[in-house]
Amino acid sequence: GLQGRTGLALYVAGLNALLLLLYRPPRYQIAIRACFLGFVFGCGVLLSFSHSSWNHFGWYMCSLSLFHFSEYLVTAVNNPKSLSLDSFLLNHSLEYTVAALSSWIEFTLENIFWPELKQVTWLSAMGLLMVVFGECLRKAAMFTAGSNFNHVVQNEKSETHTLVTSGVYAWFRHPSYVGWFYWSIGTQVMLCNPICGIGYALTVWRFFRDRTEEEEISLIHFFGEEYLEYKKRVPTGLPFIKGVKVEL
Repeated sequence: GLQGRTGLALYVAGLNALLLLLYRPPRYQIAIRACFLGFVFGCGVLLSFSHSSWNHFGWYMCSLSLFHFSEYLVTAVNNPKSLSLDSFLLNHSLEYTVAALSSWIEFTLENIFWPELKQVTWLSAMGLLMVVFGECLRKAAMFTAGSNFNHVVQNEKSETHTLVTSGVYAWFRHPSYVGWFYWSIGTQVMLCNPICGIGYALTVWRFFRDRTEEEEISLIHFFGEEYLEYKKRVPTGLPFIKGVKVEL
């Protein structure tokens, strides 16, 4: 109702004013993003327990906000030297923003005209499992890589840069990409979005194919034969993606 909306607006305004008083501009930018993600997560929890056709969108809100917050948090713990506002990945790219908006629009329209399509609980549960698997795998990769992990592909080798082949890197050459791949597709399965589900699968597959090749060129340059041997033993983990081709 009107009172609820007014109370919510006052709460958000008051919280923003408090953050402005507590933090100077650089830290305020961090605090306001973290606070926003926490707010979205809380709204997602409430929506998840609602008896409406929007409850699965609540699952999505929790998954999305947790992903972005944990990207910043794990980077802060593992590799604080590379930490920046971009570590939240909220401004990842224009394509990422368009993809997210498209999935929201599709869910809303289909929920209005075909609400029964959004109540396929077993399919949403499968998507949630994909999201949990992808999130756990990506964060495990970030923790295993430690200071070697960076959100930006590195073109120059630093003094502390080492080749990580243990833990989840013994299963996949690019576990963080594998995790993100299944996480992103899982969000659309969870929302029961047929159009964006197919679109996401094709788009992220192409993105990680190009990203994997770009990264492996740098890794071969950094580690030479050591990486080539590792490349022979361990698959990328991404379906139908073998990485950069090496001429013998």
